[in-house]
Amino acid sequence: MLSILVLACSLYPVLKTLCVQIHSAVTGSYVAGYHSVLLVNCPTEQTARDIGRSIMEKRLAACVNIFPRTTTMYYWNGEIRDTSEILLVCYLNFRAVHPYDIPEIISFPIDDGSQHYLKWMEDAVTDI
Repeated sequence: MLSILVLACSLYPVLKTLCVQIHSAVTGSYVAGYHSVLLVNCPTEQTARDIGRSIMEKRLAACVNIFPRTTTMYYWNGEIRDTSEILLVCYLNFRAVHPYDIPEIISFPIDDGSQHYLKWMEDAVTDI
């Protein structure tokens, strides 16, 4: 019984993706929350470019936007810090290439959008 539960849990992401794709194909509609926008602050533009390029080469995002020079205020070690950062906007990221100990990575589900753009995203991003 335990092995069936473990197998079901490990297959859940695959089954969910398959069900979403079937639903979308049959109804021609978008399933809210299937895609997301990810915000990542980076210390330099080069870091943002490196992370963005790595994501794009792996086809984990359909598009990456880099916003130059944002101002960030945050608590670190009990103090308020004020620093300039570069904002990277994409659809998926992975911790291995980020230089911060605790990178700011925040994801927002997409509830609705242009069907043509969402279809393009679907085609541009590889299945995980």
